[in-house]
Amino acid sequence: MSQRRPTVKGSFSLSNPAVRAWLFQIIAIVAVVSVAIYLIHNTVTNLSNRGITSGFAFLDRGAGFGIVQHLIDYEQGDTYGRVFLVGLLNTLLVSALCIVFASFLGFFLLARLSENWLLRKLSTIYIETFRNIPPLLQIFFWYFAVLRNLPGPRQAVSAFDLAFLSNRGLYIPAPALGEGIVGFIVAVLIAVAITVGLYRFNRTHQMKTGQLRRTWPTALGLIILLPLLSHWLFGAALHWDVPELRGFNFRGGMALIPELAALTLALSVYTSAFIAEIIRSGIQSVPFGQHEAARSLGLPNPVTLRQVIIPQAMRVIIPPLTSQYLNIVKNSSLAAAIGYPDMVSLFAGTVLNQTGQAIETIAITMSVYLIISLTISLLMNIYNRRIALVER
Repeated sequence: MSQRRPTVKGSFSLSNPAVRAWLFQIIAIVAVVSVAIYLIHNTVTNLSNRGITSGFAFLDRGAGFGIVQHLIDYEQGDTYGRVFLVGLLNTLLVSALCIVFASFLGFFLLARLSENWLLRKLSTIYIETFRNIPPLLQIFFWYFAVLRNLPGPRQAVSAFDLAFLSNRGLYIPAPALGEGIVGFIVAVLIAVAITVGLYRFNRTHQMKTGQLRRTWPTALGLIILLPLLSHWLFGAALHWDVPELRGFNFRGGMALIPELAALTLALSVYTSAFIAEIIRSGIQSVPFGQHEAARSLGLPNPVTLRQVIIPQAMRVIIPPLTSQYLNIVKNSSLAAAIGYPDMVSLFAGTVLNQTGQAIETIAITMSVYLIISLTISLLMNIYNRRIALVER
């Protein structure tokens, strides 16, 4: 009786799961590319039939309008390309400020885990109130109900005649580089290098002998004394341009417009409530046995939280925290509602209306937000991998 020989699956046979997987992926890529080519060709054809020019040549044309806040030099005759840079920097500015302030407030709201009844209840009220109010309404509240009701420039609130707060914004002294800036930078770098070396030496000494040597008193002395020595030898590193009231407004210094303040306050307060809950969930995810083990070793609560609990909680905190940082960047586009000159307000608003280049301006704006979000995700993922607990 003859036995049937088993069939051998070929490496390129459709019965091979790996081949099928690659085939389906290739089909999907071809389909997506084909649809994209069709849409692009259809769009270009329709624009051509209607006599609408396309391309990015408009970036070299003069804008012809002013911008209230700009971190780089800008005049009305500058190009739309310059407008793009101004809007980009304004978006990055408000996003960075909100990320810093929201993170600080979020960690401060750990008082919800406090044993003090009053602090715990106040933190709970703060979180449950601000995270349940839409961010746009909070922006309107801070802008129209608070900042716009401040006194005028002549009755501005003054802080030692250096900073002035009015309904026109916050005016503070602006730094200008002095002749001693190079010496100051060198002094700071030397102080940081010595501090890092001393920290590593003290850490090695502690691992060998068990004796703890504090680094911060020496580091504080170096960071203060070396720049002062540089100031005495080479001159001032910075000069300050103090704002002064001239006519109906302040001149000189640096102005923080009310739109920036309202947007920063609203998004920081709104996002900090979510960050606080993320941090609380991360800390509570650590087994309570870790707390008991630290207490049995005699560690005080601040040291236990900093050295034992937080490092273990970070693997739970980082992923949702990244999402909140991305939400800050995307929510910054709400600035258009109060006229803050960010990317959406300037490029997808004013520039689009003046040039009619809808596709180009929207594509540039979307690309900017995509790149910023991907960059934040990349940096947070790198940080997450560095602090990850590795089991050996």
